[in-house]
Amino acid sequence: MTPLPPRREAASLEASFTPDGGADVADFAATLARHRLAPPQRRAPATLQVNVGRLCNQACHHCHVDAGPGRKEILTRATAARVIELIAANPALRTIDLTGGAPELNPHFRWLVESARAAGREVIVRCNLTVIFAPAMAWLPEFYRDAGVKLICSLPCYSAENVEKQRGPGVFDQSIAALRMLNRLGFGVGRLPLELVYNPVGPTLPPAQEELERRYREELGSAFGVSFDRLLTLANMPIRRFARELERLGRHAEYMSLLVNHFNPRTVDALMCRTLVSVGWDGGLYDCDFNQMLSLPLGAAGGRALTIFDLDDFATLDGAPIATGPHCFGCAAGAGSSCGGALA
Repeated sequence: MTPLPPRREAASLEASFTPDGGADVADFAATLARHRLAPPQRRAPATLQVNVGRLCNQACHHCHVDAGPGRKEILTRATAARVIELIAANPALRTIDLTGGAPELNPHFRWLVESARAAGREVIVRCNLTVIFAPAMAWLPEFYRDAGVKLICSLPCYSAENVEKQRGPGVFDQSIAALRMLNRLGFGVGRLPLELVYNPVGPTLPPAQEELERRYREELGSAFGVSFDRLLTLANMPIRRFARELERLGRHAEYMSLLVNHFNPRTVDALMCRTLVSVGWDGGLYDCDFNQMLSLPLGAAGGRALTIFDLDDFATLDGAPIATGPHCFGCAAGAGSSCGGALA
């Protein structure tokens, strides 16, 4: 596979944004230095997060992937097979985290899940819930159950108004119907894991995760009889579609100032990029899914674009530097944000 040429989008964002307080305030590395924190380094990778493509049955306003029904980028069978080879060769990779787009729309999704489960790995599927009702996808709920996957499902609010403002008409009702179906199959009721994901509708930080989880339980339980195991709060990343929306509203600088001014040094040690490796639909390797969307190569690669065909042993990444940019303030603001929810 031909290595992908690095792009400079993250660097240009860093140069263009100057909030009140000085020219280097939006420089994440400089902010770490001011707090006497070392540049982040990797630990031994435990999670392989695979973005299987940008095809999705939705086109959400906040999507950092720019996913949608018309996207053609898709993980091939050869790339999927290489992922499984690497899983087998790297026993320290305990979790395979499948994301997209809607990962279920990849034609090799079922094979990839079954192969990773046969290799003894936990498999996370990041599900938008409505994909269950997409054409020819009725088999999904039973497949989730039979494969024993962990579902992390996006539900950006417990109210129809806020969900549909972000995701479109009818999405809330379909999401609730999907959650009820998954509850009946054992997800979120003590047999199989089901977590929900909240992200703000606009350019604000998420509220406290535990407090919001209690509210979700009350609202979804009393109104719809829906159960779930845990709520994860995620901040909206100022990249791709959400960044363009901020620019359209004239609020990009305001949102970046919010993130920078709420930088929390206690989040840095728990940043997900320390123990996660991100794989792109084309096999590219990155420190996280956000760096992937900015074409910011794996920090360990020293600016080169590596793919899964260039690396056999993920243990060699232990201690390697992590590529950072101004978008990293999205993970380090307030209580922090990661694919596993709040950090501090």
